[in-house]
Amino acid sequence: MSLHNLPESLLKSLEGVPGFDRKKFEQVHSSREAVTAIRYNPLKSAGLNPDQKYERVPWSSSGYYLPERPFFTFDPLLHAGVYYVQEASSMFLEQALKQTVSLDQTLKVLDLCASPGGKSTLLQSLINSDSLLVSNDVIRSRANILEENLTKWGAENVVVTNSDPKDFTRLENFFDVIVVDAPCSGSGLFRRDPEAIDEWSEQNVALCCQRQQRILADIIPSLKNNGVLIYSTCSYSPDEDEAIVDWLIDEFKLINLPLLLDSDWGIVPSLSPKSRAQGYRFYPDKLKGEGFFLSCFKKTDGTEQQIRPPRKTMLQKLSKEENNIVLPWIDNDLPLRLWKTGDLVFAMPSSLTEALLILADNLYIRKAGVAIGKVAGKDLVPDHSLALSNIISNKTVGISLKLQDALQYLRKEEVKTDGSVKGWALVLYEGVKLGWIKVLSNRTNNYYPKEWRILKSENN
Repeated sequence: MSLHNLPESLLKSLEGVPGFDRKKFEQVHSSREAVTAIRYNPLKSAGLNPDQKYERVPWSSSGYYLPERPFFTFDPLLHAGVYYVQEASSMFLEQALKQTVSLDQTLKVLDLCASPGGKSTLLQSLINSDSLLVSNDVIRSRANILEENLTKWGAENVVVTNSDPKDFTRLENFFDVIVVDAPCSGSGLFRRDPEAIDEWSEQNVALCCQRQQRILADIIPSLKNNGVLIYSTCSYSPDEDEAIVDWLIDEFKLINLPLLLDSDWGIVPSLSPKSRAQGYRFYPDKLKGEGFFLSCFKKTDGTEQQIRPPRKTMLQKLSKEENNIVLPWIDNDLPLRLWKTGDLVFAMPSSLTEALLILADNLYIRKAGVAIGKVAGKDLVPDHSLALSNIISNKTVGISLKLQDALQYLRKEEVKTDGSVKGWALVLYEGVKLGWIKVLSNRTNNYYPKEWRILKSENN
């Protein structure tokens, strides 16, 4: 990438902005340096000690830099949800949450613009098991990806929705924390995605600014009194960052919440022009990460009014026969409640029953808790979500595969077994669950989801 690719109007707009050094900024964008980071899933990475191999992302408890970018497609552990490939700067969300909220308490958290799922999986790792994460994306295709990544993550206290921000106005004072990683002009990703340079324009910045204000205005009513709003973008433009901070304070009387930084991190604090509120800027010439901006707020004018669950719901309870079929598949020591929508049985923590009924009454739900499967006659056809979860019974039979066989399974090809196991079995790789197969007398049926299968081979 040559220097003249960077839009001159962007560079001029950043003159005088805290932390901006034009020469170093241009140099780092012409260097083609690639920074790759991953974040481990605490639900699935027990026994791993990446400290011995990798450099830590300093503001993250489970994030690590890789020395080079591998071809992740051919690592079964990625498909199993053992880790998530996430841009290092955006992992700073962990500090924002830990420093503004007590994570010991039971929280309702909304990740509004959540796809593909990096921030949602991070949030889920930080909240306790009695807390609820609602992970939303308004665009259907993006909600598909979000659902896939959260299914792989394996947690049962997550609901994935596919709703417009304005739909959340029906949930007044419902959430303790709302994260809005707003759609933006994307200048912070120029180094990682050079094509974003061609799409950048001052007009697009102005359009994004209007969209950000509309999204925030729609969602703030659903934040509780004393609730926390975390706003972020991957844009350098002050109009999408500090100007939005001032607009939020002016329009909604929010209180800015400063964060503590380690001076070694290289993160640049900035003050908004009007209210002198704190935001945090990430520059790739100052730290190992891409462009990012974040600011935190507390709402102080909400009411304590509670939303009551509806008297009627589309969600069904299981019959006694269905319960008897399903219960052997799950860990009965966990405080779970079983539900049915259509012919799909799913499980949510019992403590989240009221919240689930309220959400189902007001939003379009794509995924709630862990899908267990569909009852067919006197049997259960288990769902892929159950295989990747932590609620599955430890009595479930598993078959361990080596790398090439595991990749064959992930391509949805037939997997050969020694025939010692019949019926449903979990496919395991290095002790981690990948999905289901059904072993019949003359063949093995592969139940890996067709739309998730690996399409590439190592030779192409």
